[in-house]
Amino acid sequence: MIALAKADGHLHTDEEKMLYKLGAKYGLKDRQIASLISSEKKNELQIPDTHDQKMNQLYDLVIMVYADGVVEESEVEFCEDLMEQFGFRKDIVRWMIDMFDKGNPPTPEAWEELKYEGKKYIK
Repeated sequence: MIALAKADGHLHTDEEKMLYKLGAKYGLKDRQIASLISSEKKNELQIPDTHDQKMNQLYDLVIMVYADGVVEESEVEFCEDLMEQFGFRKDIVRWMIDMFDKGNPPTPEAWEELKYEGKKYIK
C-alpha cells in the first residue's frame, strides 16, 4: 500500500490518512505505520494464499488509488503489475476501478459477488 501511495512520486495527505486507516485494519499501530512510511527499505512482496485474500488486497489497493481523489496512471500501472504477480490478468485493475464508481466502494454484499466475478481474470 505504501509503495502504491508513493507510485506517483509524492505522498498526498489523503493517501497518508488512508495508509493509517488501512494499517489499523491490519492491526498495525500508528508508530509502526509511521516507521513503514518513512522507511526507504524496499518491502518484499508477499502474495496472498487464497483468491479471497488476493481480491481483498486488490480492494485495498483501489481504495488507495482513489484516496487523493485522482486516479494516476502510474498508480494503475503499479496495481496492474502487482495483480499479474498475483496470477491475474492486469485488466482486473481497470475493471475494479470501474466497480468502485469514482471512489465509492461496493456494498459488502456486492463485494462478495465481485470477488466471485474476479475469478474470470485469473491467468
